[in-house]
Amino acid sequence: MSKLKISQSMRKHIRSEKARIRRGVLDLQKQAEFISGLYKKIADQKTQQKPADKKDNTISAAAEKVLSVKK
Repeated sequence: MSKLKISQSMRKHIRSEKARIRRGVLDLQKQAEFISGLYKKIADQKTQQKPADKKDNTISAAAEKVLSVKK
């Protein structure tokens, strides 16, 4: 599995959640289970996110039609 790039704010959230889990749960196996569940949940959210539509410097189909008619 490739590494996902996680934003700084998400890393901060993960760090605080891990600290909360470690403070609240005394059983080490349960801690590991909850922390791995946290990472799994974040990875699922990250893979399900659709990439933002970035504007290209390319000509749209409508603009191409107009340009082809003028030629």
